[in-house]
Amino acid sequence: MTVSKLLLDSRNQKLLAALLKNPRASITALARRVGLSAPATRERLLRLEEAGVIKGWRVELDPKALGFPIAVLIRVRPMPGHLPKIAKLAQSLPQVTECHRITGEDCFLVQAHLRALEELDGLLDKFLAYGQTTTSIVQSSPVAPRSLPLPDGSSG
Repeated sequence: MTVSKLLLDSRNQKLLAALLKNPRASITALARRVGLSAPATRERLLRLEEAGVIKGWRVELDPKALGFPIAVLIRVRPMPGHLPKIAKLAQSLPQVTECHRITGEDCFLVQAHLRALEELDGLLDKFLAYGQTTTSIVQSSPVAPRSLPLPDGSSG
């Protein structure tokens, strides 16, 4: 079944909405919520996962609670020939939580978390070996990471 057909199915939409509301819900609880048996619900979840609709079953940890209260966004403009090195460097640094290849004068947007502002110079120095950086410190996040609306317009 194609992704679009999976997403047009009303029970799959109910299942996804239920997961968005409570990602820790048991298969049994999800089954009750969508009006299916537990095995049928498990099969639907598997199909949604195989189709790539559901991915990255993960736990989201709060960086501040882990001792990383400072979030920074670093735009990187690599020197000629160093583009692949920036991606490899970002992948190797545990404090980097996201790295996106972007359009425009800068080629990468990197999000990182720091324990203290004094760590910023050392982090930037690693990227400066391969290009220019422009850094912004995150003051607040009025929109936290969230899911997109489901095809029926609901957000869970």
